[in-house]
Amino acid sequence: MTTIVSKNLSAPRVLAVLVAVITVFGALLADFVVPAGAAQHLRNDAWPPHAKFHDAQYIVMSILLGVLALTLLLRRDGGTRARLWTACAILATPWLGLLAALLFPGTAIHDPEFADITIIGLHPQVLLAVLLLAMLAAAVALNARRRN
Repeated sequence: MTTIVSKNLSAPRVLAVLVAVITVFGALLADFVVPAGAAQHLRNDAWPPHAKFHDAQYIVMSILLGVLALTLLLRRDGGTRARLWTACAILATPWLGLLAALLFPGTAIHDPEFADITIIGLHPQVLLAVLLLAMLAAAVALNARRRN
């Protein structure tokens, strides 16, 4: 029988699980629950309903991708190397999507009425995406190194 939670998570799995938890809750909290973020997103009266629809779609997709990755990461019935790689690829999807969205014409990381806040020269969402993608890359690299 398959056991769902492993007692000893490896460092690569810990990194990926952390990214998964942030992916599950991050967009929901930032865009809908936390007042400062929600005012810029789903609770922004200036946003048309269709824009709110796409933000809600992103929130739900992030939750689903994070839960799918957690399911892969927290099983311990063999094939952990392939599952870790697959989970990391799944988790990279919304964060790569966030960065790639900036390449489309007419997009912006924030609406003009909100201050352009930066941390080390990057918008907080961009910084978070870069950090989480680096954590996923580290998880894959550490896992490959452990196995070789």
